[in-house]
Amino acid sequence: MAVKELPMIRERGVCCGLPAVNGKWAAERAELMKALSDPTRLTMVASLWKARTPICICDFTAGLGLTQPTISHHMARLKDAGLVDADKRGIWIYYRLRDELPAETRKLLSQLLD
Repeated sequence: MAVKELPMIRERGVCCGLPAVNGKWAAERAELMKALSDPTRLTMVASLWKARTPICICDFTAGLGLTQPTISHHMARLKDAGLVDADKRGIWIYYRLRDELPAETRKLLSQLLD
């Protein structure tokens, strides 16, 4: 019995294209998600979201039971993600959410934290 060779109908990866996604957009959102993926950082952002005034680093250390270097590390990650700003007042640093968060970021935080 002879084996009949069937024609190849579909080639891998050429069936249909993926919808276009902006690579820069994906990278920026991934950084935001990485920053928010830690429970401590998410708690800090939630506190800043609900606060009417900036929060002192001393309040984070007391409230979260963490050392100042640990809080500073987490805040640095949030600053790098563009979520928080800081002001130094005497020996203390006060943190707040950035005034000009992108609309998409503000909407995401609203959905997560409200």
